[in-house]
Order: sequence, then C-alpha cells, then structure tokens
Amino acid sequence: MSFGVIYVAVILLLMLFALMREMLRPGLVLFTAVVLLLCAGIINPEEALKGFSNKGMITVALLYLVSEGVRKSGILEQIVFRMLPTKNVSITKTGLRFYPIVSFISAFFNNTPVVVIFAPMIKNWAKKMKLPPTKFLIPLSYATVIGGICTLIGTTTNLVLHGMLIQEHKDEMTAFEESAGQVKGILLQNNIDGMHMFELTKVGIFIALAGLIYLIFFSKYLLPDNRQSEEDTEDDKLTPEMNRYEILLSNRFPGLGKTLHTFDFYRHYGAHVRAIRRGGTIVSGDYMNTPLTHEDTLIVDAEEDFMKTWGDSRVFWMINRMGEYEPPLGHKKRWLAVVLLVLMIIGATVGELPIVTDHFKFLKLDMFFFACVTTIIMAWTKMFNPRKYTKFFSWDVLITIACAFAISAAMTKSGFADFVAGYIISLTDAVGGSSYGVYIILAALFLITNIFTELITNNAAAALAFPLALAVSEKLGVNPMPFVVCVCFAASSSFSTPIGYQTNLIVQGVGGYKFKDFARVGIPMNIIVFLVSVLLIPIFYHLV
Repeated sequence: MSFGVIYVAVILLLMLFALMREMLRPGLVLFTAVVLLLCAGIINPEEALKGFSNKGMITVALLYLVSEGVRKSGILEQIVFRMLPTKNVSITKTGLRFYPIVSFISAFFNNTPVVVIFAPMIKNWAKKMKLPPTKFLIPLSYATVIGGICTLIGTTTNLVLHGMLIQEHKDEMTAFEESAGQVKGILLQNNIDGMHMFELTKVGIFIALAGLIYLIFFSKYLLPDNRQSEEDTEDDKLTPEMNRYEILLSNRFPGLGKTLHTFDFYRHYGAHVRAIRRGGTIVSGDYMNTPLTHEDTLIVDAEEDFMKTWGDSRVFWMINRMGEYEPPLGHKKRWLAVVLLVLMIIGATVGELPIVTDHFKFLKLDMFFFACVTTIIMAWTKMFNPRKYTKFFSWDVLITIACAFAISAAMTKSGFADFVAGYIISLTDAVGGSSYGVYIILAALFLITNIFTELITNNAAAALAFPLALAVSEKLGVNPMPFVVCVCFAASSSFSTPIGYQTNLIVQGVGGYKFKDFARVGIPMNIIVFLVSVLLIPIFYHLV
C-alpha cells in the first residue's frame, strides 16, 4: 500500500470524525481536508480549486435563487389549501391526496422551502381536523426526499454528481487529446457527459411509488401520537397583539454556541424566547443558560411585523405558527414565476435532445443555461430582492460541494479509490461467484454511501462514493452509469436519523419528534429504497 493511499485514508477518517462530531461546519471541514491534501502534494492547486468553477456547483447556486422566486410567489401555499380535505378526513385519505403532490413538487423544487412552507400549514390543519400532526410531518419530509431523487434538479446531490461526471469527462478528454488518442477514459468509452433532466426517473419513479405506498398505508402505525409541546400549553401567555412562532436556527445564526443570557435575542430580533426544543423535546430547567446549536428550534413570542421583518432571513428558518401571511408578489408575478419554472424544466429537457443539439451547436442548452436565464429574469422583475440576493445562497453547502471535487480527485489520483473498488469487487467471489455480481457490488456501494449519508451530509457522502463508483466500473470495464445512479439514490436516502437531511431537522422541531421516531419509521424506508434501487438499476442501466 503506497504512501498516497495511506495518507488519503487517514485524511478521510479524520474528516469523517470531524463531520460526525460537528467540530466545524461541513464546508470548513472539507476545505481543511483539501488543504491537507494540497500540502502533501496529493493534489495540485488547480485540482483543489476546480470545484469552485464547476457547472454543477454553479447550477446549484442559481437554483437557490430560482427557488426563492417561486417560494415568494405564494403558489405553493395555494396548492396546499386545495389539497388538504375538509370533509370525511382520515390519515390515509389525506396521505393519498397530499404526499403524491408533495413528491411531484419536490422533483422540480428545492426540498427545504417546500417543507418550511408545508409543515406549519399541515400541522395547523391537523389540529383543526382533530388529527395528530405527528402522523403527517415525518412523511412530509420523506415524500419530498423520494420526489427529489426522480429528477436532475430535485436535490443538490444529483446536481453534484452531474457536475462530477462533467468534470471527469472533461479531464478524460484532456488526457485523450494530450496522448494523441492513445488513452480513452471510461466515460468517453461510454459517451457519458453528465446526466439528463430525467436520467434518474427510470428507477426513481419506482422508488417514489414504493415509498409513497409505505408512507400512505403503513407509516401511520409506526408514527407517534401527539406530543404536547410548549406552544400548545402556553398560549394563554400571549397578549392580543402578540403571535407565537417557531424558528429553526440555521448555520448562519450568530448566536450558535452561546446562551440566551450572553446572546440577547430580543435586542437582535425583537422577540421573546419562551422555550428551546432539541431532539423533539423541550429543554427543561434553565434553558437560558443552554448553548444554542443549529439543530435547535426556538419558540418565540413577537408582534405581527416579526414575520415581515425576518421572514426572508437565512439566520433561521421562520415558521409562522398560524401559517398565514400574504406573499409580497403581485398576481402577475406569481404566475410569471411558475411559467419561468416550467419553461426552465422543459427547456433543459428538450435542449439536450439530438435534434436540438444538432441545430444549436454554438449553444449548450442544458440546465445551467436555462437556470442562468431564469435567474436573470427573476432578478430584473424583482421576484426576489436583487439587492440582497447573496443571502439566499447556502454558502456552506456550496463550499462543501466545491471541496468535494478536490477530495474526489485525491481519492482517484492516490489510488485509494482503486484499492477500495478492488475490495468491493472481491465480494462477488466471497459469496460464491459472479452470477449475481452486479447486484452484490451495487448493494455494497449503496450501503457504503448510505451509511456516510446518515452520519455526515448527503453531498459529502456523494463526493466520497463517486470515485469508488468510477473505479469499480473501470476495473470491470463496464458502463459506469449504473454505479453513479446507485450513489445518487443512496446519498439522498437519509431517513433513519434527523441529522442527515435538513428537512428532517425542520419537521423534528415542528412535530416534537424524538430521534427514535426517525429510526422506527425511517429504517423500513431505507430498506425499500435499497431493494428497489439494487434490483431495478441493472434492468434500466445496462453494463455494456
């Protein structure tokens, strides 16, 4: 085993440990790993920085702005009001009407705003219908996840892997040209340059259907009944001019690590903190001396203008307990936002058809192109605040994605990816031959990626698993797309813990769930996605 393999393995282990212990934000942890790899000469400065100019990473950034424009249109709220029944209400009937639509929306829209908008609305609706909100909120999060895996833009993970494919294709093309045609990489051999809009739909639609059946008909038996929470028991403390809100602290919140005694929340935001909910339960005792974390939900009392002032803030995710406030966009702009989103999706889909690419060789009409055009139109029509557009980016996610490219390059250059790939391939012999070899390899790759996702973050997990997928396909001399698709599904399938996905943290705060609730409902969901993925990927994505 070479020095490079050992060094990269040590760096990856330290990186995983730091991510699990949350010593720093994921972006800084990955950037630290990149610097250490740079210092050892495993990667060069160009490789360390290439992720910051990658098309996939920039597309993710642009889609944050597109999502903000659509969110402010208020169309999503109108959809919810029409979806939720008012007569003959039951948990199963509501799921049949609600979850499929949520999954469909999430296939084309960022998951987090969908859950931020829908979670308080369905909670208040459930209370009015005298149904337990806890029967709906975790399924809401899961429905957005399984919807998001069906399309290229449904989740940042898919776009990250799409960008990695583009970068790897570019690197292989460069090597091919420099060697005067003597070297040809695995992506060039299989004519793969990224993924199309509905590349993942072939298997993703079956995952979504199986997941929805489970959520609609079976999850209610595993979900807890109502848990009484602080805001339910203390409404009598509110004066007529005050409202109660729930806010989930984000990574940008300036008071992280501080207590409410040292960080004056009222002076900063004009609201009184009544309680802190952590891990689904209200913090007991002297919560004012409890250090705040980005997983905390604060229950605050504030005047009506609190939502107008801080509703677009990214220091915390605002959840209006009453679920009511009028979006600022006018009627025409609301529908223009929807039209732009639809045109962006159709354009990116049609733009990659052979008949279009043959006629527009001077332009690459892909998702990046249409996301750029849509963002500019939304900015000039003021669908989002163009003077404060930078606050709509999740910078830590973008830095994590950019650094992931450098770490992936280090795993490939050092030989670490080949070493692990060889071990994965050897599993086929260990279990009795190669008749089911592809299923065994896909299962191993899925489990490795999924464990990383549950322990760290989905984008970091995808970054670690991508070079393994390519290395496996290169050693076998087969089409890499089945293995890359497997990584896509595994990296997005975070159901067993609340920490693996932002939407899980949001519903944990709103619903008062405990960690064990996610394990009880999420493990069967993980198994469903695992089985459907491993069984169907070889059918729809051929190895040769």
